[in-house]
This record gives sequence, structure tokens and C-alpha cells, in this order.
Amino acid sequence: MKIIYLTDVHGAFTRIYELFLETVADVYIIAGDLIDIPFYSLDTAINYHELQTFFNGFRRKMDKTDEILEDFVDSLLDDPTTPSEIMEKGYEYQQATIRARRVMQQKYKVLENILSIKSNSEIFVLPGNYDMNLRYTALHERDLHLQWHEIDGVRFAGYGGAETWSAGIPERYIVRYKAGINIPDKNNEMYTFFKAVRPDIIITHQPAHGIHDRLSWKGPSGSPALRTYCDSSKVKLCLTGHIHEDWGFNFTENTVYLNPSNFGEVTTAKGDVSEGGFFHEIIMNGKDVSRVQMKKFVSNSIFPVAEYICKDGVYTEEIIDRERFDALLIMENYDTHTEKYSHIPEIELFLDIRNFFRRFQTKESELRMAELEVILENITRDHVDVAFDVVGSLNMGLSYESSDVDMVVYLRLNEECSGECVNCIHFNRVMELLEQYLKGKYSFQIIDCINLNTVEKSIKEENYECEVTQRFVAHRAMCRPVNYRVIAPIEDLLNKNMEFRKELEGTVRSFFKIFMTTTSHSTSFDKYLTRLKTLGVKIPDTINVKIKKYLDGG
Repeated sequence: MKIIYLTDVHGAFTRIYELFLETVADVYIIAGDLIDIPFYSLDTAINYHELQTFFNGFRRKMDKTDEILEDFVDSLLDDPTTPSEIMEKGYEYQQATIRARRVMQQKYKVLENILSIKSNSEIFVLPGNYDMNLRYTALHERDLHLQWHEIDGVRFAGYGGAETWSAGIPERYIVRYKAGINIPDKNNEMYTFFKAVRPDIIITHQPAHGIHDRLSWKGPSGSPALRTYCDSSKVKLCLTGHIHEDWGFNFTENTVYLNPSNFGEVTTAKGDVSEGGFFHEIIMNGKDVSRVQMKKFVSNSIFPVAEYICKDGVYTEEIIDRERFDALLIMENYDTHTEKYSHIPEIELFLDIRNFFRRFQTKESELRMAELEVILENITRDHVDVAFDVVGSLNMGLSYESSDVDMVVYLRLNEECSGECVNCIHFNRVMELLEQYLKGKYSFQIIDCINLNTVEKSIKEENYECEVTQRFVAHRAMCRPVNYRVIAPIEDLLNKNMEFRKELEGTVRSFFKIFMTTTSHSTSFDKYLTRLKTLGVKIPDTINVKIKKYLDGG
């Protein structure tokens, strides 16, 4: 079973949508802080926060902190002795709270519409301290708070909220966190729930005491009850968030603890913006965690950052992307320093159309992507680093059992090779292994092979005439990678010189225009449209216009 886990979204719904288009998993789990502010306007949010701060101070002054803030304001409005200026602020706060509830519910409805595109996967969400109780939203069927599910014999259970109430969110609508530090285990709602359910995987927003819970200004802030339960029970995996700066992998008392840091952008205590994009990909072997990869999603690309593999009960760590890993260690942004890139118009048009098709990705496409990932892991582990870009129907997410698979192969050829993949012993060995792994499943065709050593050399030398690098740029702009960790360092190097990349895309532009208008390419799009129509999908006029424009040459 493959699980993709992310947390602390803070309103980055578009990023979730893009992640869904680029990934395949059996289960997706999103653990809290789904939204950022309960309004559409920042000015309204600031004004609401100021009103909230005023009434919160007034509540403390009157020694009524046991009352929910909104109830306290209501009681002031019901009291005829309340001064008129406070009455006026109270009415304003009351109306803003109603509006906040409506906006939050609308935002959760938008998120539900995004989550629903992954019809072949199980998707669960958990409320954090920035969320209202999801039981009263469009996400109620995915809500993990005080809920459990069993998938392939593995039991998942969740507990949302946090001990901290986030200012700016209506206190009336948040999840009541009844698992605080001062609550004994026997009276602790979270502890008694997990004890009754006995989950293999626990999902909470607030971390366990002593693990991924340290705040620089406070020290440990996690739940003792959660730590006690995990230490004394057969919990295989505990997924948490909330503390963005205390992230990572921890294996304690036979339980794996994960906090990937924030997925959405967040403002830090210093007023800086943390770029986010982090998530974990978890491979379960039965009930055991066999492998964890920490990854980062950046502009429709997924960069593996670190990997943890279990062998004989011991986990080994491999840092795959040292620069991104070290940047996160000191909570420094890495990818926002890179210039944001726009492809040539023809490629942007193709990507718009492809992303529409991928919203209706077939189960066969997901199975094939998952299978190719396993195959490449085996080949890479035992023989040579290799990656693919898939083209055609699998790239569009519309493969069926009768579809073949077109692929671009990426290798680093040894010096003794001539420089052409077909003459390399490693390439031929990869072909033999692919034939062996895919025999009797589906046919495949290698449409190109790229020597990554050649591409790396030409980027460093800014060799605009290198045909291999031109092909690399064209494939990477349009295709769907498998085992991207092999390609990622080269594309990182390329993206550090955007002028060079733009020039190369401009070089291949004329060839790309010819390719767009060929009969076979037009036939492929007719085939994709027919497949969607058989699924009952109505093609929007805007997509039809884009396809016509694309096939007419952009």
C-alpha cells in the first residue's frame, strides 16, 4: 500500500490539485490546517482579528475565560447595561462570525471538489487549529476526527484539533481538543478513543510529547497521552504536523513518527514566508512501514529529498537532495529563490489540455504508473540508475488495457560508451529487464534515450547546439516522469539558467509546431476525447477551443 501524507495546507488548494495530477497512491491523508483565513479578504480577516482581540481581553478582564468567545459576546449583547460602543463592536463581531462560518464552508466545498478528482484513491482529512469541525462541512465523509477506517487489513484512526486556539478563527466552530497536557489519560478523549479502536496508523494534528513538538520559544508542546499510547501499543505509524520547524523521521519504541513540515505557504513568527511543498510517500508492507520518502512539490515537479528504508528492523537514512534538505534544516526557502518559469505558448497550451484530461485518470493509468515505479526501483537498485518520461495516453492519464506505453529513457552512460544509448551495454541491459518485467502485461516502445552526462556537460558549458539537450528540454516540458530522482539534479541545474532553457525551447519550437499538426497527433486527441465521452464526461467549450487551437499549431 502506498500512502501520500501531507499537512498544514493553509489554503494551498491549487497545489493539492497539481500534486494529485502528478502522483498515484492508494491513500492520501491531509492532516490539518486546511484553510488559512476564514474570509476572502485579508483586510476583513485583520479587522475580525482586531475585534476578536478586543473581546478576548474584555473576557479576561471580566474573568469569564470559561465561556466560548462568541457566547461571551452574545451575552454582552443581551445585557442592556452594556455600553453602546461595545454593543456596536459586538454586533459587528457577531455578523462577521456568521460570515466567517459561511466562507469556511465554501472553502471546504472547493477543497472537496478538488479531492473528488481522485476517484480511484481513498482520501482522508483531519481538522487542525485553523479549521472548523469538518462534521458540518462538505468534507464530512472524509473527516478522520474520532473516526477510523480499515484498508487492506490496516486500521487508520485520527484525532484533530490542537491545544492552541488560532486567533482569527471563530472559537465557536473549532474542534474541541480534549487531549491536552493537563488531562489524565483515563479522562483523555483521544487516549480512550485510540484505546478502543487500536489503530495501526494514527493521524493527529498535534504531535506526541517529545517527538516533532519542539517550539524554539517554548520547548516541548506535544501530547503526553499520544506518546503514552504509542509507546504502550502496537502503533506502526504516527502521522502529525502543526509544528512546522520540528519536522522529520523518528523511530521510537517500534513506532515510526513523521512530520513532513508544511505543505502550503505559511508566515513564520519572524514574519517571513515559508515556501512549503513538503510531503511524505509511505510504502506499507502489510502493517509494517517498509520505506518512507520525504519529497517536495515545486511547480508541478516532485523532488525526492530524503529516504528511509527498513531492513531487519533498522531504518537507514539517505539524503537524496542535500541542498533542499539543508535549507529546510535552517528553515530557509530554497525554491522561491529560483526564477519562476513559463514555457513557450505551445507547451503551456498542451499542459492546460493535459491537466484537464488527467482529472479523469483511469485506474489502468494509476496501476501502470505504480508498476513502472516498482520496476525502476528494482532496476536502479540492482543494476543502473534509470528514469522514464512517459508519453501518449499514459502521460494524459487515459490508458486502457489495450494501450501500449511510449517512453523516453534517461541514463548516465559510462565513458566507455559511444554516447548513444543504443550502443551502450547499460541501455541494452535495461531493455532486457523491461522485456522481462513487462512480458505478457502490455507492450512498450522506447521513443528516445537521453544520456544525462551529455546533458549535464552541455548545460554547464551553455552549449546551445547540443541536440541531446534540446530533446531533454522538450521531453521534460511535456512528459510525466517515473523515478524522477535520477532526472531531478539535471533539471535543477537547467532551471538555474532560465535564459539557457528559454533559448533551447525556442530552438525546438519549430519542430514542435510540425509535430502538433501531424495526422497521428490529431488522431490521438480524437481518441482521448472519445474515451472521456464514453465515461460520460462533457467536454467544456473552453477545452474544445484549446484543443482546436493546439492542433492548428498553437
